[in-house]
Amino acid sequence: MNAVDIINKTKRKLQLTEDEMKYLVNGYTSGEIPDYQMSAWLMAVCLNGLTEEETVALTLAMRDSGDILDLSCIEKITVDKHSTGGVGDKTSMIIGPAAAAVCGVAVPKMSGRGLGHTGGTIDKLESISGYRVDVEFDEFADIVNKTGFSIISQSGQLCPADKKIYALRNSTGTVDSIPLICASIMSKKLALNADCLLLDVKWGSGAFMKTPEDAERLGALMEKVGNAAGKKCRAIITDMNTPLGCCIGNSLEIKEAVELLQGKVKGRLYDICIELTANMLELAGKGTISECTAMAKEAIASGKALEILKETIEMQGGDSRVCDDTSLLPQAKYSHVIYAPFDVEIVSVNAEELGMASLLLGAGRISKDEEIDYAAGIVLEFELGDKISMDAPLMTLYSDTVSDFSEAALRAYHAVGFRTLTEGALT
Repeated sequence: MNAVDIINKTKRKLQLTEDEMKYLVNGYTSGEIPDYQMSAWLMAVCLNGLTEEETVALTLAMRDSGDILDLSCIEKITVDKHSTGGVGDKTSMIIGPAAAAVCGVAVPKMSGRGLGHTGGTIDKLESISGYRVDVEFDEFADIVNKTGFSIISQSGQLCPADKKIYALRNSTGTVDSIPLICASIMSKKLALNADCLLLDVKWGSGAFMKTPEDAERLGALMEKVGNAAGKKCRAIITDMNTPLGCCIGNSLEIKEAVELLQGKVKGRLYDICIELTANMLELAGKGTISECTAMAKEAIASGKALEILKETIEMQGGDSRVCDDTSLLPQAKYSHVIYAPFDVEIVSVNAEELGMASLLLGAGRISKDEEIDYAAGIVLEFELGDKISMDAPLMTLYSDTVSDFSEAALRAYHAVGFRTLTEGALT
């Protein structure tokens, strides 16, 4: 068995065996197979794809390249959630506590830092003073057993194959392959080893998948891989053409998540969080979707979900007072308000462009070593379809490090599509 034969088989659309996939993944992870051969194979996959059987074999080989967590010490049924990412996506901080508020369900979650327009879930949590993301497994399990919920950073020993392969994909133009995306996501999720897995697959301007068809293809493939690995797995397709919620940025998104759990925020963010939580609970065997929807709403309305978030923050060393007073989160030195130039109706929003504007403010990072401005970001004063009076605020930009807002403001302004209203039409 050798790498050249494997490359040629994929180039000719011949199916690889499970052993060939293991040889390829293990050889590359150990350094036996060089970058140039793995690059050639990845490009062949981008051009010709993989079968479902090959994708399962690749995913499991990547999963098995490192540690697989043993969650048997957690006394409840465990449910994990993965989102394919988007602009303003703070759902994990909401649905984790909401699902854990239901008796018999626990949500242990490992997340990463972000590259791009805003930070990842870990960056957002680190905007809470003192919050520890680097927690040993025994303490992580103890927190989950006590509160039902915890989010920590990904272990360096989980899926080393994915870390190495993804870095190569990123530098060789081989990221946009659905089988490779599936294997990357699912290998890490299966290594966490929760009983159930909900996949929030986003599509639209602010998502990696730009069309609902591609999102459905990815979601269906991830479901099949998860089921083949013996997990209860379900994909939900959600819209990311507009930001999720009104806040984009790290501490701003924590603030919005807390306010939703306080009962102050409704709208699309609330609706999606209820849908995701209900599906997590249904996967965990807690009832029908209708019954689980009612449980999810009650978890938030009763304040129990907020109490779980507060307790978890405290156990991980964070300032849990932010759950009562969000002004304790990082506050920006500088701000800039963008006003409506005339009476308008909001007819379109480019989520990706708003995300890039927040990057210019310091809310994200281009390279993994860059520092993030936790206070930076954008707060939208509208939802799609709203009518805004001339000189009313459209959005406010925040930064602790950028005082010249001209570039970010121009980009943010042009991310919003208007329909001019005739005089007197807006009241």
